[in-house]
Amino acid sequence: MFKSFLKTGIRNLWRSKGFSALNICGLAIGMASAMIILLWVQNELSYDRFYPNIDRLYQAWNRDKWDDEVKCWNSTPKIMAPSLKLEYPEIEKASRINWNQNFLFNVGEKNLYSQGTMVDPDFLTMFSWPFEQGDPNTALNNPVSIVLTKKLAKKLFGNENAIGKVIKIDNKDNFTVSAVMKDLPNNTGFNFEYLLPWTYMVTRGTMDSSWWNNSTRTIVLLKPNTNVTALNAKIKNVTKTHAGQGQTTEVFLYPVSKLRLYGQFTNGIPSGGRIEMVKVFIIIAIFILLIACINFMNLSTARSEKRAKEVGIRKVSGALKGSLIGQFLFESVMISIIAGILALLVVQLCIPSFNTLTRKQLGIAYGDIYFWLSFLGFILFTGVLAGSYPAFFLSSFKPVMVLKGSFKKANALITPRKILVVLQFTFAITLIICTIIIRQQIKYAQQRENGYDKSSLVFVSMAGDIEKKYQLIRNDLLRDKIAVSISKTSSPITDSWSNTWGFHWEGKSATDKTIVNVYCSDGDLVKTTGMKIIQGRDINLKNFLTDSFAAVINEAAVKAMSFKNPIGQNLRYDTNYHVIGVVKDFIIESPYEPIRPIVVMGPHNQFFNTIHIKLNKENSTAKNIAAMEKIFKQYNPQYPFEYKFVDETYAEKFTSEQVTGSLAGWFSFLTIFISCLGLFGLATYMAQNRIKEIGVRKVLGASVTNITALLSKDFLKLVVLSLVIASPVAWFAMYKWLEGFNYHTPISLWIFIMAGLLALVIAFMTVSYQAIRAALSNPAKSLRTE
Repeated sequence: MFKSFLKTGIRNLWRSKGFSALNICGLAIGMASAMIILLWVQNELSYDRFYPNIDRLYQAWNRDKWDDEVKCWNSTPKIMAPSLKLEYPEIEKASRINWNQNFLFNVGEKNLYSQGTMVDPDFLTMFSWPFEQGDPNTALNNPVSIVLTKKLAKKLFGNENAIGKVIKIDNKDNFTVSAVMKDLPNNTGFNFEYLLPWTYMVTRGTMDSSWWNNSTRTIVLLKPNTNVTALNAKIKNVTKTHAGQGQTTEVFLYPVSKLRLYGQFTNGIPSGGRIEMVKVFIIIAIFILLIACINFMNLSTARSEKRAKEVGIRKVSGALKGSLIGQFLFESVMISIIAGILALLVVQLCIPSFNTLTRKQLGIAYGDIYFWLSFLGFILFTGVLAGSYPAFFLSSFKPVMVLKGSFKKANALITPRKILVVLQFTFAITLIICTIIIRQQIKYAQQRENGYDKSSLVFVSMAGDIEKKYQLIRNDLLRDKIAVSISKTSSPITDSWSNTWGFHWEGKSATDKTIVNVYCSDGDLVKTTGMKIIQGRDINLKNFLTDSFAAVINEAAVKAMSFKNPIGQNLRYDTNYHVIGVVKDFIIESPYEPIRPIVVMGPHNQFFNTIHIKLNKENSTAKNIAAMEKIFKQYNPQYPFEYKFVDETYAEKFTSEQVTGSLAGWFSFLTIFISCLGLFGLATYMAQNRIKEIGVRKVLGASVTNITALLSKDFLKLVVLSLVIASPVAWFAMYKWLEGFNYHTPISLWIFIMAGLLALVIAFMTVSYQAIRAALSNPAKSLRTE
């Protein structure tokens, strides 16, 4: 039977090469698209879930109430981890994890920056990281030891054994390599190349024991069979107990396994997160595969008349319906196998570009038996799904009707095909509308007034001797006319590295927990960044010595603090600051969110990490950068010269939405393309079936335009129906997506009109090619008797 099925299948493929090619091409593209998406989904679902102790790993979170809403955040006091381990026997291990830092590594003549963090010794055994060399149980016990990833070890020491080698950090502190880890997998939220002992925080003078300072992350490993609900009830008030009166923050433990996909909270309750995007991608993968299968169904049923006599003869010869169903399913699985092999090649070619777009490192594990089993199952599922309807449809023909020659397409045969075409274009138009709205949202946010001038503005981190030599560097940059203005700040203008609800002003209530972003400047910030002064002036130490205690606030701060006359008002933080100016609101966080109150404080007892430099536009950018590098290398020779343009850094704020928009665009293109392959096949078959009718109409005087309209209008009606169905679906989906942004574009009617017109034009071009070709054919040939 298998041999018979195979012969018949190959014969039918070869007899209808054009339709077979369309079927295989449509299925291959659909399968390849679904495979790439499912690789991404599998990567997301496996994030930080591969640790042996994952069911016992939890992160400490804070919870408190501001503005009648409960907020949750995962930065905690540095003292929390050792306190939890000491005071609660249910906790087996605990580790602090500092935010990643870039340190300069010196090994012989090599000087390079590397990104890593500081952790407690328990960290290595809690997560069971795989090691190339060294013992994870003792690797960080020594305060001068360091653990490297394999990648960093190779950068520093080549192929030499790194264990025992000495590394100098920031040209002053020596560390000995105690272990080398394997490189981190691409499905972890951690991103470090080295690990240092937590005690280095003490060495650098950045350690504190304040329960009011939330500045690091805390991870704990619970003992087996611990009741997490009961433990959360016990640790709930740990911060309140240690911090004393006035502290209202509660603590709870949240599973590490859920941080990636379920890390979003609404009013103190978990409310999903990235899992929503994963679900959307799964739905898209299913629909793209379904659209490809619909093509197969449509083309197979459209060719039903050609195989009707075959079915009739087989039934008269004694073939059972089950045997016929098996034959047709076998043919569809055979096509699916060919399409699957082709899809695998397409995935291999496309995945590097997909990785670049999504910033991932996905790949096919050809050496994994589970991949091949999954791939085989995927092919069989696709083949059976695509061939199910045609198999049952074709096997249901009645031999008496067929062999009498009275077999005709009934109205019922058209109805399912129309439904399938409408389904295809409904999904395609939905994606087109979503793509347009996503791009409109990005454009809307990009055009939002950011409150400062990004052009020719760069910033440099204050590493090494830059802080000590700052005045010399500043003088040289201004003297050589490389820069027109310079300002030293606590963080880049595009980021907020510090915020607090600890500011006090006249009239502030005891329960007011307004979060204020803190920014520090040594002066000339307004001039350097191009901010707009509304009232007062900028910080200017040259002309006003008391500006060390001055503050410039934004419009949002004036509103939050209810100042009618802000100039001269006092703000109390670590000391008293007097307000000397008000600037127009400027964006330092997300361009999609409302602007928070901002206080720019004078340099009294403040910290500085960044230098902002407004380049002289009379020189070329390349000339300015080259001259800057020369000056920085002169005063800070041990460190590489690194800089960033503010406009490029600001553009990174749109990366996530741009990726979403690009993916939606590609998915839209694929769905339209696959749908049009099926439409092209149906139009071809329809033109062939109506060739005599077309000949008669031409003889009676019908024009090419008339015939083209006749053959196209039925398909275009289906596309219009698809638009009617897709529009409310797309509107609802985008309405819910835009709800996640406080600052978002309106959903305009023209978007739906444009999407509909685009779909109609594409469908018409697809159908009209065959229609015009049929209309131009010679009627003498089509009207010949058989």
